[in-house]
Amino acid sequence: MDFAAARKVMVDSQVRVNDVTDRGLQAALLGVVRERFCAADRAFACYGEVEVEIAGDRRLMQAREVAKLLQALDARPGQTALAIAAPYAAAVLAALGLTVTAQESDAAVADVVRPALEEAGVTLELAPLTQPTGADWDVIISEGAVAVRPTAWLERLRIGGRLAVVERSGPNGRAVLYVRGQEGFSRRELFDAAPPVLAEMTPAPAFAL
Repeated sequence: MDFAAARKVMVDSQVRVNDVTDRGLQAALLGVVRERFCAADRAFACYGEVEVEIAGDRRLMQAREVAKLLQALDARPGQTALAIAAPYAAAVLAALGLTVTAQESDAAVADVVRPALEEAGVTLELAPLTQPTGADWDVIISEGAVAVRPTAWLERLRIGGRLAVVERSGPNGRAVLYVRGQEGFSRRELFDAAPPVLAEMTPAPAFAL
């Protein structure tokens, strides 16, 4: 399979046509080898409009959706980024000139993505997704959906920092952008999306007596 050709088709047919107009982001997406972020036997599918398996129940977000989240972040060279359960997005942000840390909680996922992240210059941390590493991040992104407002993630943003994530509590979800201000957080809905919800970011069921 000609992965370079497939990557160009992906950018042309899934990214550019969906209002991702940032030329630098388009170039970064063309340069990041997406097939290195999924299970080897699923590489053939990674440029299609599907969520491809990384390991276990973890999936890569569709290219259209992750590109739109990345564009909404308005990330700039020299900024710092935390990619939570978002290894592909981490590599794209590094290609854009950011200093990036990728956080994973599943060792099997980390084993798949580590070589590509190291080559991209991304630091990989293994820790529970509910406990984000570091602080004062300029941008945070996740390729998995969350069932509730990710308060712990928001608290790790600096003033002016942005978080892009999909919030999903049922069959449908909404991509949202949070921005931290001096007096709290603003929230803006971006587009419909329904990636799998991260198991760690699903609240335990409440039982009424």
